[in-house]
Formats: sequence, structure tokens, C-alpha cells
Amino acid sequence: MLMKHATGVDQAVGMSLVVFSLVLFTYYSVWVIVLPFVDTDHVLHKYFLPREYSVILPGIAAVILLLCIGAFTAVIMWKTHKPKKLD
Repeated sequence: MLMKHATGVDQAVGMSLVVFSLVLFTYYSVWVIVLPFVDTDHVLHKYFLPREYSVILPGIAAVILLLCIGAFTAVIMWKTHKPKKLD
């Protein structure tokens, strides 16, 4: 079986997605885990949103993700729908 290797563009896009995910994970981890133990007047607090958003933003992202999955499933089911034969 002949396997095709990813092109340079595919590899660049994949690497950028990995880097973006790593940065986002690090930012969120520091925001949720480290920041509550830092004094409120510390300079680190100006780089982060208020703590309420640490729950609201992932919740909104989860709702959007579920809507996209539901829409994708609905489109696939609609496209593969075969009408019943009437006897």
C-alpha cells in the first residue's frame, strides 16, 4: 500500500495547531491553578481576565463545540437519507 507523506504546508499547519494548543493550555493552567495563590496587586494579574471568565469561556466553547457536532451530524444524516419505497 502506497502511503503519502504530509506536505510542508500540512506539517506547518499541524505544528501551529500544536503550538497554539500548548500556549492555550499553559495560559489557562496558570490562570486557574497559579493565579489564585498570587497577591491581587501583583503585576501578573493584569495579563489575565477576571476569574469568572475561567468558567464562562470554557462553557461557551463547549456549547459551541456541541452545536457544531450536532450540525455536522444533522448534515451527514440529511445527505445520506434514502427515501422509503412505497409498496
